[in-house]
Amino acid sequence: MELKGKHVDVAGTRTHYYDVGQGEPTILIHGGGPGASGLSNYRKNVEALAARRRVIVFDLPGFGETEGKLKDGPIFEAMGDFTRAFMDTIDVKKASFVGNSLGGATSLMVALRAPERVNRLVLMGTGGSQAIFSPMPTEGLRRMAMFHAGDGPTLQKLKGVIDLLVFDQSSITEELMAERLKAATRPDVIDIFKRPPLDIWRENLGGLKHRTLLIWGREDRVVPLDSSFILLKTMPNAQLHVFPKCGHWAQWEKADEFNALVADFLDRP
Repeated sequence: MELKGKHVDVAGTRTHYYDVGQGEPTILIHGGGPGASGLSNYRKNVEALAARRRVIVFDLPGFGETEGKLKDGPIFEAMGDFTRAFMDTIDVKKASFVGNSLGGATSLMVALRAPERVNRLVLMGTGGSQAIFSPMPTEGLRRMAMFHAGDGPTLQKLKGVIDLLVFDQSSITEELMAERLKAATRPDVIDIFKRPPLDIWRENLGGLKHRTLLIWGREDRVVPLDSSFILLKTMPNAQLHVFPKCGHWAQWEKADEFNALVADFLDRP
């Protein structure tokens, strides 16, 4: 599938996105690792998921081809507000969400602040929760937080981050690394670790009635598996699927299984 990107102005921020397929809208939101973008995170998933639905994948502010302009405040809250403004701009009243890491936390903020805008939620290694057993911050989060520090972004630092995002490093190509390094060194990149976080697990998750599929890699070294337990216990319609031999990028490392699982979940009556 040849994807052609579009740009739209969202509250003064030039925003890049792809819009493919027909039917009920599903919005894919990428993570916050260095060089992340919508297509970089979901290039193995868009075509499969768009077979039976409309799929919208966009770049958050400061990532991909979207301007690095975002209002002040906690990063999850600001990204959630931006996502709702993006939906208004492209005239999407309600959608299902698929979010990885930062994208999962952003999806949760949309559901918490405007539950009527959300149909179903698919959250992979989502941020904003709290690990029960694992020491925090994880090595993956520490490496991400240091990426822009010191001598700034380098290929070696990027490799150190990416190596902890996946279980099997052989899936990472030189082309992907070059693409992400270029995106991570743009002048208006937003360093999410300079923004205050927000403890989503302290929010009223019990009030979210949306059907929710939590997806985790058993070997996630960024947001560990035990971060899912509070969400699973608190969200009344949440279920958890765990992939073995899988890190933080379930949608990448287990693409075929992931696509089938998510499509089935979104299509189920």
